[in-house]
Amino acid sequence: MKRVYLDAAAATPVDKRVIEAMLPYLADKFENPSALYEGARKVKSDLDEIRARVSKLIGSKPSEIIFTAGGTESTNLAIKGVMESNPDSNIVLSAVEHDAVRKPASKFKNHVAKVDEFGIVDLDDLRSKIDDNTAIVSIMMVNNEVGSIQPIKDVSEIVGKVRKARKLSGNKTPLYLHVDACQAPLYLDVNVARLGVDLMSLNGSKMHGPKQSGILYIRAGVVLSPDIVGGGQEFGYRSGTENVAFAAGFARALELADRGRSERAKNVSELRDKFIEQLETRFDAVLNGHRKHRVAHNVHVTFNGADNERLIFALDDLGVDVASGSACSASSEESSHVLKAMGRTDEEARASLRISLLKTTTESDIEFALDQIEKALKA
Repeated sequence: MKRVYLDAAAATPVDKRVIEAMLPYLADKFENPSALYEGARKVKSDLDEIRARVSKLIGSKPSEIIFTAGGTESTNLAIKGVMESNPDSNIVLSAVEHDAVRKPASKFKNHVAKVDEFGIVDLDDLRSKIDDNTAIVSIMMVNNEVGSIQPIKDVSEIVGKVRKARKLSGNKTPLYLHVDACQAPLYLDVNVARLGVDLMSLNGSKMHGPKQSGILYIRAGVVLSPDIVGGGQEFGYRSGTENVAFAAGFARALELADRGRSERAKNVSELRDKFIEQLETRFDAVLNGHRKHRVAHNVHVTFNGADNERLIFALDDLGVDVASGSACSASSEESSHVLKAMGRTDEEARASLRISLLKTTTESDIEFALDQIEKALKA
């Protein structure tokens, strides 16, 4: 039976070129980079070169790149690292952040900024939530559920103005901007200088790299406590023997994401728009998230009166893989906090599907999916 995978926001297949980049470090170049003999020194040299490649791609210094086991770990290190270094401070986040941000933030004093009906952070409310004790603002670049793109440059400008005011007033509490950019690299620029961020989380598995691979960018001068202590690897931020194979895979995936990004985004967004038009025309589906400021591969719609769990299982039987929202919280019976923050009812949330395209998705795949959705809705 034909199958069409439409859950790229949850995971992407590993590119064969990424696998090729990883293989040497799973076999011949297996040595521990911290050891002193020749083979280990060569692996350490390779790791340094891999780190430099990643840093060049995002516009940072090599010493500002920390390899992690994915976006969740990167985000936890950023939030807990800053907050534990500033125990009397608070964190400001948006109401639509991933649980990898929300849950660590909940362990500290926190303020939540509102979003509008499209899931875009309310900049005035965000500004009002930053007080004299705020040490970190965490705003995702692309919402993992509805695909809305946040105005990170505007947020950076707000943070920068607060910093200047603090300097003039003598307030020595640091203020950093963290961005969860895990859904972005295939379609959006993730250059940290152009974005104006201090900390950025990236995840290999969202861009055809291996699962459990990622980085945290930490701008020079940012002070944060390590989350994993031990041997002092990764500049003391993440102890443990370095996973050179996955670092190599992540770097290759990021290089491939950077290559031809504009053309890829154009092609995928054109297919996405055709899909949305058909969903609206054929099924009276309601689009969630911003129509214009939307990542290229995301389609999030509500089928009024439907039950999304039943739809997911019906589509699975018919050969189409889709999701109701974040894969990380798929087992939760609670309605999406993202949709609720956007003003949707529980009933509307339970009637919504997230459909996310791969860069290789075709018009034929979309036509097949539309036919199967029609069958599932009638079942």
